[in-house]
Amino acid sequence: MSGSKVELPPSLHNAALKLAEEDGVSLSQWVSIAVAQKISSIETAEAFFQRRAQGADQIDFLNILRNAPDRPADPDDGLKG
Repeated sequence: MSGSKVELPPSLHNAALKLAEEDGVSLSQWVSIAVAQKISSIETAEAFFQRRAQGADQIDFLNILRNAPDRPADPDDGLKG
């Protein structure tokens, strides 16, 4: 394995250290597993969206948008501030 120095804010370091201790592994091993899980989830999501985009037609998409009703958003469908 290659070594890398990663600096974390104290709050993240403390939380990760606590979770590593609970899992019975070193902080380095816990961080390695967390990074691997993140990479896996991103690659999985990317593959999903690539599959969904296959066969998509931009003209069909624009026609769907053109036919959407022009009305205000529902009250529960907005950003919370």
